Amino acid sequence: MAELPCAEPPPRCSGRFTISTLLAAEEAAGCEGTQLSGSSLCTRTFGYNTVDVVPAYEHYANSRGVGEAGRGRPSLADLHSILKPEPGHHLRVPLPDPQRSNGLPDTEEGAGEPSSAPAPEPVRFGWVKGVMIRCMLNIWGVILYLRLPWITAQAGIGGCLQGMKAAGMGRRPWGCQQGSARCNPSSPAALTWLIILMSVTVTTITGLSISAISTNGKVKSGGTYFLISRSLGPELGGSIGLIFAFANAVAVAMHTVGFAETVRDLLQEHDSLIVDPTNDIRIIGVLTVTVLLGISLAGMEWEAKAQILFFLVILVSFINYLVGTVIPASAEKQAKGFFSYRADIFAQNFVPDWRGPEGSFFGLFSIFFPSATGILAGANISGDLKDPAVAIPKGTLMAIFWTTVSYLVLSATIGACVLRDASGSLNDSVAVGSPGCEGLGCSYGWNFTDCAQQQSCRYGLSNYYQSMSMVSGFGPLITAGIFGATLSSALACLVSAPKVFQCLCKDQLYPLIGFFGKGYGKNSEPIRGYMLTYVIAIGFILIAELNAIAPIISNFFLCSYALINFSCFHASITNSPGWRPSFRYYSKWSALFGATVSVVIMFLLTWWAALIAFGIVVFLLGYVLYKKPDVNWGSSMQASSYNLALSYSVGLSEVDEHIKNYRPQCLVLTGPPNFRPALVDFVGTFTKNLSLMICGHVLMGPRKQKVPEARQASDGHTRWLLKRKIKAFYTNVLAEDLRSGVQMLLQAAGLGKMRPNIVALGYKRDWQAAAPQSLEDYVGILHDAFDFKHGVCLLRLREGLNVSRVPQAHTNPAFGAAEHPDGNGTGSRAAPGTGIVDPEQQASTIFQSQQGKKTIDIYWLFDDGGLTLLIPYLLGRKKRWGKCKIRVFVGGQINRMDEERKAIVSLLSKFRLGFHEVHVLPDINQQPRPEHIRRFEELIAPFRLNDGFKDEAAVNELRQGCPWKISDEEAHRHRAKSLRQVRLNEILLDYSRDAALIAITLPIGRKGRCPSSLYMAWLETLSQDLRPPVLLIRGNQENVLTFYCQ
Repeated sequence: MAELPCAEPPPRCSGRFTISTLLAAEEAAGCEGTQLSGSSLCTRTFGYNTVDVVPAYEHYANSRGVGEAGRGRPSLADLHSILKPEPGHHLRVPLPDPQRSNGLPDTEEGAGEPSSAPAPEPVRFGWVKGVMIRCMLNIWGVILYLRLPWITAQAGIGGCLQGMKAAGMGRRPWGCQQGSARCNPSSPAALTWLIILMSVTVTTITGLSISAISTNGKVKSGGTYFLISRSLGPELGGSIGLIFAFANAVAVAMHTVGFAETVRDLLQEHDSLIVDPTNDIRIIGVLTVTVLLGISLAGMEWEAKAQILFFLVILVSFINYLVGTVIPASAEKQAKGFFSYRADIFAQNFVPDWRGPEGSFFGLFSIFFPSATGILAGANISGDLKDPAVAIPKGTLMAIFWTTVSYLVLSATIGACVLRDASGSLNDSVAVGSPGCEGLGCSYGWNFTDCAQQQSCRYGLSNYYQSMSMVSGFGPLITAGIFGATLSSALACLVSAPKVFQCLCKDQLYPLIGFFGKGYGKNSEPIRGYMLTYVIAIGFILIAELNAIAPIISNFFLCSYALINFSCFHASITNSPGWRPSFRYYSKWSALFGATVSVVIMFLLTWWAALIAFGIVVFLLGYVLYKKPDVNWGSSMQASSYNLALSYSVGLSEVDEHIKNYRPQCLVLTGPPNFRPALVDFVGTFTKNLSLMICGHVLMGPRKQKVPEARQASDGHTRWLLKRKIKAFYTNVLAEDLRSGVQMLLQAAGLGKMRPNIVALGYKRDWQAAAPQSLEDYVGILHDAFDFKHGVCLLRLREGLNVSRVPQAHTNPAFGAAEHPDGNGTGSRAAPGTGIVDPEQQASTIFQSQQGKKTIDIYWLFDDGGLTLLIPYLLGRKKRWGKCKIRVFVGGQINRMDEERKAIVSLLSKFRLGFHEVHVLPDINQQPRPEHIRRFEELIAPFRLNDGFKDEAAVNELRQGCPWKISDEEAHRHRAKSLRQVRLNEILLDYSRDAALIAITLPIGRKGRCPSSLYMAWLETLSQDLRPPVLLIRGNQENVLTFYCQ
């Protein structure tokens, strides 16, 4: 291709670069007036007028399969072949917007489509507003204000190592005394901090994993589901997406119930309950979630503004709490157990004091862990982020860091200021050192002994959930913080669940959920998904018990985290070249550790809930595996499959072959497989889940025409095989003629030890009327197969195999009507004038139906190594052939029938094939009937040379140019063998007229000594007039059966 420099490149070019312009490139004087693929020549090249283009974003956008040309990039044919002008044809790609600073389109969908009015720009968020603040608000949920002080009282800021061991039994650990800072005999371990740090360890590793996954390519909407499904594939991605969306919907209820509890407590303090404490939570919760639904339906912009407001309120409440811890306690606060910072209070609260049914380490962990699960809030709205690859890692990790600091500070400060038990009554003040007073409160002038012993104290860390509000400088600000934390978390989950579910619905992995995938407005808001989430949330709000709801979602979130970490590990371990995350601060082993820890914690929390979660995942996984959705996301499972196949294939090359492990690996000369479905079905029956099957197709014709056809054919025929549930490969070759193409397949098909050892093909029905050269090629293919040490299976149906002209033959629309294979079962063109009738259409499915209680008759006339026995045996193991009785026929002499039968029965028993019915044919060498001999003579008459028994030199001269002709000497020399085929046909008609299948040893004609027409006459005579399918088999004369153990 000539390249001419632009004389004076203009600043911007207009118009499109058409094919005509490309052909006239050598005459072009400059860039002006020409364009290439919709962009200016000057920006798409570097000053030269050429078909080639420089790298650009739009060339790679929305690319799917390997080798698929990007939009706007010329194809290899455009660069390599001679361009031919096509009127009105030119390459079209979307024009880049020159006003954009980076020149990259925001979205690929709909690019380049004409639009009367520009679509409104969707709202997009950065890493602070879109991820960090959203994650922090979701992490700072109801647990922070209402349960962390209580968890600190139960587990202690620190506790005995035995504390965790005793936790499972719900008792106070040995050596830990209430009111004592002693831990004997072991050293202390911070249990509340351990609970926090265990949760944070899981979430931090998960944050690193999701950062790596989200930076390995462009992230669209769908959040966690999108990341997992595109990494691990639709099977695991779909199941975890459904579970994660449900968990977020339940989390809406959890945070709303936390808010309702706070409002209920305020009403209770002022004796203003609506109905009763439990029903008040339900009423307030339903009203609250309804208001949050209204904010969500208003759009992402309003939701984001509400989140900012909640964030500011929470920060103010934190500051208010910290200020309150240093303000000297009033008498009213002292009565409730607050005495500001005291070392002995810190020492007492340092050890655990398990109480109630939740009083165990893992019981408290299950309640606290949901407060750490908000790390995916930013990733869940990935479709609404400006740059998810930057925002998700940065915002998620920063949110984890700051919320972890806040949890640790809160547990340490509240545990150093407030007693576990306090009455709240001002009348309990006593003089310091009063007799009968027990507990740490006595040293501060308060006697809480009675309520502590009777477990009737209303205040203190162990009894009063609103301890933070009591400690703070201004209580209403803490209440506002609780409102902000609970409502913001509920709002984030209310937005996340429909967004994740919408992406799942659009992928159509499960039935009956597509209704919820419809989006509305500029941000494609899933309004139907919002309503579904609303209904689920109300259902769990009616439980009205926070401690009962929290453990429900812990297992679902842990299951999600386990799969996220496993996705990162699996993508790393497969070494796929496509795994190139820009986030480098992760480790595949830490990801595996995070996945393992998540699963372990699931079972330690609630083993039965973990089993239910896994059961749901397995059920959903099995459904997707069964349905096999038509999606291709380039998952790590695909990379893993390749790695396993490569590893096993290479490893197989190191294994020496053994007769016991022999498998019939078939190269089936089908041409287009959908043209010979019966042949494909038959071979696929005995190779399925057992051995290799390759459908070979020889494309003949002009190379330029056949090259694109070959690429198109491969995908179409592979899909046809999958649709027909045939486990086989398809391969095609381009060749000048049929025989040379088959020779290529015989030598090149397969990989390593997984190479064909049998050639299977159909019988050439039209051999008498076909071109003589095609007859030579067909018989030559059989000789080539034997030369390459392959066995041969030749299948003949009475109706024929070629159904290429039958419309119901599942013909691939990619193939034109002009391309039809010939009648030999191998080629790619049909013989003219071959009519296909209904019986042939029925024959295309003959091997897909039950064969009934018929017989499979094996005529093992000559020892070929045992292949004639092995293939019928493999057929008999299949369900469709299972009711058939197998009979074995062998030749013999009439005076030795019993001895020969016993010998064959003994041999078959050693092979352990289960063949017990053996028949000896003593009349196999009898003279056939005269009319059948005469029919054979008439069959070969058109191919006779009629040379009058001349010498070999004269015969060769007469046969020059027609090697298929039969000389008189050859007919005489092979007469005995010819008559044997006639006699065998008579025997087959006598014994096997109603069999389901006849398997008989294929006769061999000596290469160079037996003319192809005579050999085909043998095959025709042997198998003619038979109603059952006839399988002519010949092994390569090497053993495929053995009766030895080694």
